[in-house]
Amino acid sequence: MTDRIELHAMRFSGCHGVLPVEAERAQPFEVDVVLEAHLAVAGATDDLARTVDYGSVFAIARDVVEGPHVALLETLAHRIAAGVLAAHAGVASVTVRVRKLEPPLPGEL
Repeated sequence: MTDRIELHAMRFSGCHGVLPVEAERAQPFEVDVVLEAHLAVAGATDDLARTVDYGSVFAIARDVVEGPHVALLETLAHRIAAGVLAAHAGVASVTVRVRKLEPPLPGEL
């Protein structure tokens, strides 16, 4: 049985998107990361080394979103997931959601 750590509504600013203006002007993004891992030992021992430090997950998401331009939200999500899996061997699975809060569309989304 696995446990879950969920980080919701992390907000960062980045320059991502297909349109040229999106590569030049930062816009807000919101990121959720849900990971599954076996955390029973951490719960029993109160040992940070036996769990996934959510501060590290936050930093990975921030570094990706605030990092170099990419065209696709899928690329941001992939890079965040890959970073979490590379940094935390005990993570069995990770789900990432990325939302562009002010997309250049003629209406609200």
